[in-house]
Amino acid sequence: MKTTKSLLSLTLLVIVFTFTTISFAQESVPKPVFITTTTMHFNLTADGTDWLKTEKEYFEKVTSQNELVVAAHVVTHLYTEDNTEVKFVYVYNSWADIEKANEINTKLIEKNFPDEVKRKEFFDKQSSFYKKHHSDEIYQSLPFGKQPSLKSAKPQVFYVRNSQMALNGEGKGYNDFAKNVIHKNTLVKAYYPHRHLWGSDNRDFIEVFVFDSLADLEKSADKNQELVVATWPDEAKRKEFFTEMNKLFTGKHGDFIYQNVPELNK
Repeated sequence: MKTTKSLLSLTLLVIVFTFTTISFAQESVPKPVFITTTTMHFNLTADGTDWLKTEKEYFEKVTSQNELVVAAHVVTHLYTEDNTEVKFVYVYNSWADIEKANEINTKLIEKNFPDEVKRKEFFDKQSSFYKKHHSDEIYQSLPFGKQPSLKSAKPQVFYVRNSQMALNGEGKGYNDFAKNVIHKNTLVKAYYPHRHLWGSDNRDFIEVFVFDSLADLEKSADKNQELVVATWPDEAKRKEFFTEMNKLFTGKHGDFIYQNVPELNK
């Protein structure tokens, strides 16, 4: 389990979006996917030596074999307010697939853990790594994400930005910003924007930026600024553009940094 670390000072460019239809000109809009996030908490009094071994066995026997789970990530605390956090993120093609996938999981568990006594022992051990409470959210992807070109075998840095939407119908321009800044920033290996669908706050807009290192995360702010100036060289027009775009949000946001577990990545 990781120990608490002091929060890294970040100077990242404010990023916003709109709920209205967003599509890149002359580009097809990808079909949205549904994302479930379960936040668990490590039991710090438990022996976590076999945590990865146990979760990897479950991943190989269940998650990786479930065809309705189109992608999966597991991330742990790096720079957040809670060092016990571990998030299990699963991606599905439809809302219906979420429920169907649970049924398939049950069948795979029965198939790949056939001995009832040993099955109970395994899941008791898996449960012992976590505290009893958890939280669940469901999100829907937005059409301006950036998919990774390569799958990394090494742990990567997942910077998560949770912004609060204004929900007043004002603001525009995110389409141009995403296309000309996020997608052109080579330090950003992947970008997953998604919106609230089911959870505690309908204003949530979650952005996940994937980097190879913390150094790249820090350098990406300067790269973003270079791309902004290159795209909007006229200072007055640049100010006008971002003033309008920033109306999409209240200005309140939270920053979190996690590290993924590549062995549990689908």
